[in-house]
Amino acid sequence: MNIHFSILDTSSVSSILPFIQELTHRKFSDAVLLERFQKMIDQNYECVGIYNDNTLIGCCGLWYQMRHYSGASCELDHFFIQSEYRSQGIGNTFIAWLEAHAQSKNCEALELNSYVANAASHKLYFREGFKILGFHFLKKIK
Repeated sequence: MNIHFSILDTSSVSSILPFIQELTHRKFSDAVLLERFQKMIDQNYECVGIYNDNTLIGCCGLWYQMRHYSGASCELDHFFIQSEYRSQGIGNTFIAWLEAHAQSKNCEALELNSYVANAASHKLYFREGFKILGFHFLKKIK
């Protein structure tokens, strides 16, 4: 395996849609997701691809913001690795890369939300030093 990580350019964000569809259990059409991602790109967001040679095998979105409780923060979003590549240490290596990348942007903390049912990812996050600080609530208003 030749695993490496790279910031996706804005024109290639559509390449991660199959991963997002799997992660969200196909709740949204590709058109809706692509429209949302195009808007996200203008809101302090970037996306990192995980590659095995030239094949995209995963991704993670990054949101940069200032938080009153953590200072300059990078929030990991839609952290995804294809199932056949899991449990091979890629997640650990990726988190180390993400941490270094966030530090290069003067971030003081990494944070993330994880679906409650995604217990396998929770094990990874705990091993990598993440702590549960609270619950993420959502109320749809439209």
